[in-house]
Amino acid sequence: MSNIIFDSGISLDGFFAGENRGPSNPMGSVSGKIHTWMLNQKAFWEYLGVENSKEDGSEGKLIRDTIDRTGAFIMGKRMFEEGEASWPNDLYKADVYVLTHEKRSPWIQQGTTTFYFINDGIESALDKARLSAKEKDIRIQGGANTIQQFLNAGLVDEFFIHIAPVFLGSGIRLFDGIDKDKYDLQIVEVIPSALTTHLRYKLTKK
Repeated sequence: MSNIIFDSGISLDGFFAGENRGPSNPMGSVSGKIHTWMLNQKAFWEYLGVENSKEDGSEGKLIRDTIDRTGAFIMGKRMFEEGEASWPNDLYKADVYVLTHEKRSPWIQQGTTTFYFINDGIESALDKARLSAKEKDIRIQGGANTIQQFLNAGLVDEFFIHIAPVFLGSGIRLFDGIDKDKYDLQIVEVIPSALTTHLRYKLTKK
């Protein structure tokens, strides 16, 4: 059965993205600060279809394992709009369900990525993603508000966070507005590295 997961990088002071996000300013221009560890890995660039000579160690395995276990994605409209103009074709290699009020026909890309636009809420997106995932996990891709909606609905089973050793001071926090009484949390894994600290949590709804 599919687990509902997310996998996100944050700054040491808890920010998921910077300010003034938009298609011309994806992630508020903080990706290079938060995701340095990932940008340094061969596995990440392979996922984008880019040949490279980056590092290929235990953190590359972490990236590949997360990719391999994911059968469908859910994301918010803002994240989709930020990436639509610049993402390479067939980036996700799976069905992607976009939460939006916009009515739009599916965007079928060459390869195995299709974007579906969901107008009736997170539960509807989740039901459709379960069918697509075929027992693999469903990844809540972002942004922060979409992850918060799934957390507050008690729907998340597990998550990874990658804490970069940097203070941003402002922006969009990943865990703002979270219902603190919704889950019992268990630390399952801690993986230190030179550029981040990887933490995996299991969530049990109270």
